[in-house]
Amino acid sequence: MNPRLQALFNQGKPVIGMVHVQALPGTPGNIYSVSEIVKMAVQESKDLASNGVDSVMLENMHDIPYLKRHVGPEIVASMTRVATEVRQQLDIPLGLQILAGANQSALAVAQSAEFDFIRAEGFVFGHLADEGLFESDAGTLLRYRKQIGADDIAIFTDIKKKHSSHAISADVSLADTAEAAHFFKSDGLIITGTATGKPVDVNDLKAVKMNSTLPILVGSGATPDSIADLLEFADSIIVGSWLKKKGLWTEAVDGERVRTFMQAIKAFTQGH
Repeated sequence: MNPRLQALFNQGKPVIGMVHVQALPGTPGNIYSVSEIVKMAVQESKDLASNGVDSVMLENMHDIPYLKRHVGPEIVASMTRVATEVRQQLDIPLGLQILAGANQSALAVAQSAEFDFIRAEGFVFGHLADEGLFESDAGTLLRYRKQIGADDIAIFTDIKKKHSSHAISADVSLADTAEAAHFFKSDGLIITGTATGKPVDVNDLKAVKMNSTLPILVGSGATPDSIADLLEFADSIIVGSWLKKKGLWTEAVDGERVRTFMQAIKAFTQGH
């Protein structure tokens, strides 16, 4: 196991299960009170943990359409309450992401709720996402982490991320991007497909594995059938859609699907 992940997860090939928090106050899709949102997120987190995942990550994915980098105080406050309630229920590694690219806000919430890691997009190299043009934020984000005394919170970073065009960095390979993220002190690299639920190209995992010693996390599209191919090169899997009813990220966690996925993980690790 990669030593960086060993310190955090203490598992051979940790699986991070996603909780897509219901639309928060002020967003177009919001229909629930904060108390109701908390209750649903806590239940989904417990469903994932009780059926075997090694870690849980919260994400405000229902807040469509997303703001770029800066979300309102109502989002930070709501995510802090959700995260705090989840932490009180679970004694496993926990992480979160605040869309879109609100990495400093995510870090602040993680510190307040005693979470262990965040997922950060737009860390190195600019890219054009569906929210607009992102400039990289490695310098400001790591300085902010130092400023608030949150060095113990890991920052796992997407490179050439989903839902984005990378035409402006087309002359920079995925391996080169991984090298830059490593140089800029990323704690782990997340490789995705082109969109939520879309599979990762195994050749991309291989290219990054050959050019970086950082932990590699699969960020989208994992299924029980693809686990063996993915874990040949990846150190961890972040999975959301496949663990939900009918395989849709908008649905609730399906315990049977979670157990099926984790059985496939167990079969792979026992064979290696």
